[in-house]
Amino acid sequence: MHIPFLDKWRERQSGPGRSAAAVFEDHPDAAADLFAECELLRSHAQVAGLELDDTPASLAALDQLLPRWRDDPEVLPWLGNDAGLYLGTVVVRTVPGARWHVWHVWPGGRVVVRLPSGRELHVVEAGIEWAVHGAPELSQMYAEISEG
Repeated sequence: MHIPFLDKWRERQSGPGRSAAAVFEDHPDAAADLFAECELLRSHAQVAGLELDDTPASLAALDQLLPRWRDDPEVLPWLGNDAGLYLGTVVVRTVPGARWHVWHVWPGGRVVVRLPSGRELHVVEAGIEWAVHGAPELSQMYAEISEG
């Protein structure tokens, strides 16, 4: 997974040379805030009159948006990435014990949400599937996560 702004953030947190995974382990709240930004998704939602408030209800509202982003192949993967990070943000903020976990972000690493059970959720992949196909719905994924 490639997150363009990550190198600069990592260097601000602890200087050059440390892995992103190590920085995230040391600064979990900062990592959570970084992943919660989701600027592209938030701007698309705002244009549609939807304010994303990091709640499960906002996931259901996102599922109801007309997927105009599918007309733009350049926007589609970025919006999907943001949708996955937003899903993860809602899970981390509302499911007790859920937290972000980073596997060596460079190169080809993953950002996942780890549940207290040890299950890891590949939320970015799920967000991309949602952006491209509309299914599974973000609210449906959240419901399955929060139930078990």
